[in-house]
Amino acid sequence: MSKNNVKKEVFSWIKSIVIALVIVVGVRHFLFAPTTVHGESMSPTFEDSNRVILNKISDVDRFDMIVFHAPDADENYIKRVIGLPGDTVEMKNDVLYINGKAYKEPYLKESKKPLAPNEKFTEDFTLQTLPATDGKVKVPKNSLFVMGDNRPVSHDGRAFGFIPQKSVIGKVQFRYYPLNEVGEPK
Repeated sequence: MSKNNVKKEVFSWIKSIVIALVIVVGVRHFLFAPTTVHGESMSPTFEDSNRVILNKISDVDRFDMIVFHAPDADENYIKRVIGLPGDTVEMKNDVLYINGKAYKEPYLKESKKPLAPNEKFTEDFTLQTLPATDGKVKVPKNSLFVMGDNRPVSHDGRAFGFIPQKSVIGKVQFRYYPLNEVGEPK
């Protein structure tokens, strides 16, 4: 093989590697990103150290699980979207009401099993009665109201109020660790 052919072959490999790196960086920055769950605020849906893939381009809907820049700390939180812009949110006798309509929360079923008959998993509130929401009755424009699935310990919208939609990093799309729980989270 001549020196010219070796140079062409090396250049071809370098070019292929650079193109692959650009694609990987582009996909990770703009489309999908891996992240690790920290803490127990989403237990049992997610446990500490679970690893998930975020979809950065999907629209966020009610009850989606999202990762966002924390409004009160230099870290990211994972929570469930409860209220969308314009929604009223109320918890009364352990039943979630959004815009006056009662919603079942099947993702809380396992956590509620050990409760005594009159024990509440989530304390009663309305958006207006939460100190962090500044007396607002509805979720403001371009904002979301989020809560963790482990309601008794979750530091969530009840404590820090609404989050700006622009703070959302992505919607949880897929769990890839631990291996025995790989798949789309419920």
